[in-house]
Amino acid sequence: MKLPYELVLGWRYTRAGRAARRNGFISFISGVSMLGISLGVAALIIVLSVMNGFQKEVRDRMLSVVSHIEIYGPGGGVLPDANRTLAEVRKHPAVVGAAPFVAAQSLMARGEDMRGALVRGIDPALEPQVTDLAAASRETLAKLAPGAFNVVLGAELARNLGVREGDPVTLIAPGGQVTPAGVVPRLKQLTVTGTFDSGHFEYDSGLVLLHWEDAARIFRLEGPTGVRLKLKDLHQARAVAAELQTQLTGPFLIRDWTRQNRTWFAAVQLEKRMMFIILTLIVAVAAFNLVSTLVMTVTDKRADIAILRTLGASPASIMGIFVVQGAAVGVIGTLAGLLLGLGVAANISTLVPALEHALNASFLPKDIYLISRMPSEPQASDIVPIAVISLVLAFLATIYPSWRASRVNPAEALRYE
Repeated sequence: MKLPYELVLGWRYTRAGRAARRNGFISFISGVSMLGISLGVAALIIVLSVMNGFQKEVRDRMLSVVSHIEIYGPGGGVLPDANRTLAEVRKHPAVVGAAPFVAAQSLMARGEDMRGALVRGIDPALEPQVTDLAAASRETLAKLAPGAFNVVLGAELARNLGVREGDPVTLIAPGGQVTPAGVVPRLKQLTVTGTFDSGHFEYDSGLVLLHWEDAARIFRLEGPTGVRLKLKDLHQARAVAAELQTQLTGPFLIRDWTRQNRTWFAAVQLEKRMMFIILTLIVAVAAFNLVSTLVMTVTDKRADIAILRTLGASPASIMGIFVVQGAAVGVIGTLAGLLLGLGVAANISTLVPALEHALNASFLPKDIYLISRMPSEPQASDIVPIAVISLVLAFLATIYPSWRASRVNPAEALRYE
């Protein structure tokens, strides 16, 4: 099959060959443009993949502790009928697990050390249905027997308090007791029967688990303050929450995981969008470097263009030659950037520890960031637009120089040849 001569000449002009030897500067700028497109595309893929991985990692670790939907009693108080609410939510086809809970805040003390904590009273038999953390810690949570006043602490909280399994800790409940001597804080000594490590620093350093009946006694509640749900599809949480709001008997406050952490997820999405725009400018600058490359190529090839015109080449054919040349640079640069970006994104978990070891530094301190390793998750929904935008910008950059080439007057170009 014979290729169109526009394609053959455009590809020949792209290669280094004789043109590079005659005008190496043009070839150098063309190479810089190709390299710029490659690096811009690679940077976009790497950054967006890391942000996707970061969002997924934090979301998964967060949902290992936080349920998909939480139903609270009216006014934040005790549920009027917890058993009826559990029975009603389990009828929904999207719900795969439900468990009652008591939520409260307190201080945990050990000697002179004191830490604020989020107390969560749970049912050890039902809690594994709603969170992955509980499912992975069945044996530890089984020690939370009602009336024993045992407690399971986050690993970081236990470390800060200096306690281990079997040690006593003191829970200081808010509110206190009114006595003739004044208001005395309510204290309860608990026994540490285990710790958990969710991988989420916020919960590992501030979450306390005990049996919901013990929590109700300590905080003087008549029953659970809410119900936690797990769904078949976590992405349907908002829609299911809206349906439950109309189906459940009684006024409830229903929150899904997207609303509980809405500010954080909105901030990540905004940052991802802005990074996409900023890094796309790198690709745009590199692509429009092709304009200067092709303008100089057209000037250098004026005699060749004139000869082609005298041999019968149409202005459209001349324009096609230089469009092919610029498009070839854009395609090669984009493909090279895709390979480089995907290669780095796929091996980010190996490259980052190597850099940390070489530089003797930690890029993600665990006590500052929610995670301690650099995750990566390349997604086709990001990669395809990146490739398309890069190719479109490269094509747009070829239009003006190619049009200039098609307007070359053969007589003027050959006057001094």
